[in-house]
Amino acid sequence: MMPHVHLCLVLHNHQPIGNFDGVFEQAYQDSYLPFLEVFEPYEDLQISLHTSGPLMMWLAERHPEYLDRLRLLVDAGRVEIVGGPQYEPILTMLPSRDRIGQIQSYSRWLKRNLGVTPGGMWTPERVWESSLTTDVVDAGMHYTVLDDYHFKAAGLTDEDLTSYYLVEDQGRLLRVFPGSEHLRYTIPFRPAGETVSYLRQIAERHPGAVMTFGDDGEKFGTWPDTKVHVYDEGWLRSFFEALSENREWLHTITMAEAVRRAPAAGKTYLPDGSYREMTEWSLPIEAQETLEDVSHALQKSTEWPRLQNFLRGGFWRNFKTKYEETNEMYARMMDISKRLAGAEAGGRDAGVLAEVRDHLYRGQCNCPYWHGAFGGIYLPHLRNAIYQHLIAADTLLSQLDGTLSSAQASAADYDFDGQQELRLSNEHMVLWIDPAHGGRMYEWDIRGIEHNLLATLQRRPEAYHRKVLAGPGAGDGDVASIHDRIVFKQEGLDECVQYDPFARKSMMDHFFDNEATLESVMAGESLERGDFVDLPFEAKLRRGGDRVQAQMRRDGNAWGIPITLTKAVTIDQGSDTMSVVYLLENLPPGRPLHFAVEWNFAGLPAGADDRYFSDAEGNRLGQLGETVNLDEADYLSLSDRWLDVDVELKCDRPSGIWAFPVATVSQSEAGFELVHQSVCVMPHWIVQADADGRWSVRLDVRTRCGANAVAAENRMLSDALSPSPS
Repeated sequence: MMPHVHLCLVLHNHQPIGNFDGVFEQAYQDSYLPFLEVFEPYEDLQISLHTSGPLMMWLAERHPEYLDRLRLLVDAGRVEIVGGPQYEPILTMLPSRDRIGQIQSYSRWLKRNLGVTPGGMWTPERVWESSLTTDVVDAGMHYTVLDDYHFKAAGLTDEDLTSYYLVEDQGRLLRVFPGSEHLRYTIPFRPAGETVSYLRQIAERHPGAVMTFGDDGEKFGTWPDTKVHVYDEGWLRSFFEALSENREWLHTITMAEAVRRAPAAGKTYLPDGSYREMTEWSLPIEAQETLEDVSHALQKSTEWPRLQNFLRGGFWRNFKTKYEETNEMYARMMDISKRLAGAEAGGRDAGVLAEVRDHLYRGQCNCPYWHGAFGGIYLPHLRNAIYQHLIAADTLLSQLDGTLSSAQASAADYDFDGQQELRLSNEHMVLWIDPAHGGRMYEWDIRGIEHNLLATLQRRPEAYHRKVLAGPGAGDGDVASIHDRIVFKQEGLDECVQYDPFARKSMMDHFFDNEATLESVMAGESLERGDFVDLPFEAKLRRGGDRVQAQMRRDGNAWGIPITLTKAVTIDQGSDTMSVVYLLENLPPGRPLHFAVEWNFAGLPAGADDRYFSDAEGNRLGQLGETVNLDEADYLSLSDRWLDVDVELKCDRPSGIWAFPVATVSQSEAGFELVHQSVCVMPHWIVQADADGRWSVRLDVRTRCGANAVAAENRMLSDALSPSPS
């Protein structure tokens, strides 16, 4: 009898919170549906299928017939439904209560809607730390799949990875299947016969082995060029034919069946990590470039097969240091989680808390918290979706604890940097201010539209910019993994690469040369002549009646001239306007200074006629992706009719006003592209000191939500105490 081998095919289908409905639908038509249609006739084959919560819930609403087909395959024993955290968070960034809660929440959903209780789970992005074992087991899971890269980092070899292993933490045992990187790179990119030949070799060397393929289902039709290859050219059918023809010795089974049939290969302790590419992406840029260069150099060495397992990248959590914007979302999420836990301990309304919890869990969806070959944090609609749910949760919690009905001010280390940040709020907005970094405002939540106007992104170097700056190259025409593709979605991207010396936030205070122009500031060619934009301010909070204020002061300099800058941010209860008063003191008499205050507004995209600038008389000044250069102006409005919001900036003394788009050159699975991130608005003055060496200006920034947004806000508030849907 020929030696046999077991093959676990584990597919992971996922679309993130906030992705466009058309993207869901296209992926369904290109990947999820045709895969099922090709798979169904092969009655001897089994797979383990993980569908993330956002996608599964979309399918239940938009294509319930797909779930009906899944149920039939489950009942026939051909498909194992794999569970996991409901909204696909990176588990290591969550507190234990949310790790367990997300996993159990999705298990309950699967039981209600598919009639199955999953015994195993998909670990999002295969980001692993040993402490997860306890929480995963306590949430009811018995096994999961990671990459063989995790196991090789622990010193195991390919010859060792012929079954699942046991991992242990605090006495809990979890079975972990090593997903084969070899299979991940050959399926579906190489002929089916190569996979069968590889598995035959495994069977001969290790009879009864369990081999695991665990990867994205989107590579079967949604990834670029794969639809034609996998379906039109028949790769998937040929693969299933090859598996069926060799079923006497090549057994496709589910992970659940593998646990029943085969013993564990042993016990091991896996180091913290993820799949190989993710560990590379999490490194600082210089380290990432060094790792790439060293890896490419060593691949030419005969020692590479022995060395490659010990050449490791970084640690996923460092995305929170690599991208300041990731840490901002993370800190915001943690604040909501902590407040929710407190509200639960206080016995608050269970129905409202269930709604808050669902918003929190949705706001933990992993995709915009990192960046690699996928757009990730560079995609504004994904960042906006995270903030939408976190802001909704904040508003519900504020109504529950009674703080929504009055202006509030507080100080704490909200972003975990060892410094205190300030939080001002009323029924319309929440402001988050960082005195330690230029007294800048880094988050501005508009409750009525559940939008953070400062969900911006700083333009910074990326390792792949080396490829962008080198320009397009000719491909070989083969179907390639997204990790290997080089595609330019637009021409001239090499000329668009630009880096920002500071974060793209608001209330950032600049001193430029008097000759600075819009063009020089846009190009980053105007030198910073002051030390106010990113250095610490002293801060204090003031509260009085229905008004709260953050007052910040810095004794700094510009051009080496000692200057004191004070700014006071004020909001009143019931007001949709924030006011900022600037006072410059100790100015040199008779010397004009060029002072500018930078504001950035996110979520107001370019290239659409219903997103536009206006002057005080209502005259349109162009789309938000265009530039504006006004002289002696005291007003500028930015309108977004899709968000149904107008942002109005008004100065109490005439100024020049510059406005221009900020766009990044970034990478997604489809290639390199230019992505609009924010609109920079910069009122600026040639400052002349009065007799006392002082100069001041007041800026009022109003956010007017349209009728639709106001109605939505009223419905949200009035329904806050209604039971949440199941």
